[in-house]
Amino acid sequence: MDSFDDKIAVITGGGTGMGRELARQLAAAGCHVAICDVSDDTMAQTKALCEAESRDGVRITTCIADVSKEDDFLRFRDQVMRDHETDCVHLVFNNAGIGAMVSMIDGDREAWERTFDICWYGVYYGTRTFLPMLVAAEEGRIVNTSSVNGLWATLGPGIPHSAYASAKFAVRGFTEALINDLELNAPHVKASVVMPGHIGTSIVLNSGKVLGTDPKELSDEQMDEMRAGLERRGLDLGNATNEQIRQGLIMQGESFRDDAPMTAGEAATVILDGVKAGRWRILVGDDAHVLDRMLREDPEGAYTREFYERLLEQADWRLGQLNG
Repeated sequence: MDSFDDKIAVITGGGTGMGRELARQLAAAGCHVAICDVSDDTMAQTKALCEAESRDGVRITTCIADVSKEDDFLRFRDQVMRDHETDCVHLVFNNAGIGAMVSMIDGDREAWERTFDICWYGVYYGTRTFLPMLVAAEEGRIVNTSSVNGLWATLGPGIPHSAYASAKFAVRGFTEALINDLELNAPHVKASVVMPGHIGTSIVLNSGKVLGTDPKELSDEQMDEMRAGLERRGLDLGNATNEQIRQGLIMQGESFRDDAPMTAGEAATVILDGVKAGRWRILVGDDAHVLDRMLREDPEGAYTREFYERLLEQADWRLGQLNG
């Protein structure tokens, strides 16, 4: 697919981050865009940006949808067909995701499963729902966002991350399995898996809102529980008050977004260049490339502290990293 002009793209999680930037760049390239998200306000902002940067006649539509629910996807599909007056789409970006550093052993089950459902079922339902419309097009591509945590199932020693990493490994494996499946049954449709490193997005802040752990909204009792969890991970909080911890968590989320080594716009450009080049495997960010190389060189040592320390020496890798 060497041009996006007059194509139709579906993007999940289009209200912020990489989803928003994909929508903006596609619209500027003449592509019609349908986005979904759980926030009407952020989608309205994305739509306004797209319309300001695209030529006349490019159609931008939005839909409220929770990607962990198949019924929401079916409603989204029906709206795309109606609003764009089409029975086909050319690009599906299964981009929506949240993250949670929650343990399988002593963590909150609801948070674990919510994270997994959005990050995995959001990709599965998105693919299954829109695949017939991709097959109906003259050419199509499914672009599924995994993560470097689909290569390496940890953020480093002392940080439980099993829900997010399990989902992202599933996304990676599913997309790789689609390559042969599509070649056999729909050869004009291709699949790509995207594995970003640390990209400047609001995923840390947004995840708290989705999971009910937004520091701005937590009571003192809930902050006490969070303090206990942080201390179990080995963090020395000393005499910090709940308000100081709350502000620290907010600053961490903002820093993750604002101080990243790669912006969401730069990441979207890498992804779209990869789609144009026909690549099925799209690593995004220098840290993703470094980690990929290190894992190939030392797969058995991947989960040792020594490996983590070498990673810190060779890449801009930050505690609490989450993407996609």
